[in-house]
Amino acid sequence: MATDHAEEPTRRDFLYIATGAVGAVGAAALAWPFIDQLNPDASVLALASIEVDLSTIDEGGAVTVTWRGKPVFIRHRTAAEIEAAKAVDISELRDPQTDEERVQRAEWLVMMGICTHLGCVPLGEKGEYDGWFCPCHGSHYDTSGRIRKGPAPLNLEVPQYAFIGEDRIKIG
Repeated sequence: MATDHAEEPTRRDFLYIATGAVGAVGAAALAWPFIDQLNPDASVLALASIEVDLSTIDEGGAVTVTWRGKPVFIRHRTAAEIEAAKAVDISELRDPQTDEERVQRAEWLVMMGICTHLGCVPLGEKGEYDGWFCPCHGSHYDTSGRIRKGPAPLNLEVPQYAFIGEDRIKIG
C-alpha cells in the first residue's frame, strides 16, 4: 500500500515566502511615485470646470470668461433677441440648429468665443444679424451664435454646462 506523505513546511519555505512578500511590497512602494506622477496636476484640474455667477449680468449684457484657456461668451438675451433667434428658417442655415437646441434656458446663451473658420475671437453685438462678427474674414453669426454669412463652416460651439442654481452655471 502506497501512502502520500505531505512534507511539513520548513523554516526555509517560510523565509522564501517572507522574502518574496517584502520584495513585492518594496517594488510597489518604489513604483507608486512614478505611477502617481501620471495624474493631472492641480492647475489642470482647476481648469476642468468653472462656476459663473449670472446675477451680475443685466438683460442685454454679456460677459466673457476663460475656460481651458479659451473665451466663453455668456449673454443674457433680451426678448427681442430670443424672438429673432426663434424666427429663423432652419432650412436657410449652413449648420442647421434650432435656438432651442443651443440653449438650456432661452434668456441665457453660453458658447465658445472662437470663430469656427480660423479660430479668431468674434466681436459681440456686431454684424448683419446683431449677433457676433469675426472681423478677420467676415463671418456673421446671429443672436443664437449660428453662422449666417461668411467663410465659417459651423455655428459657434456650445460647451457642456449646467445650471447649478437659479443664477449660477457650471461650465465643464
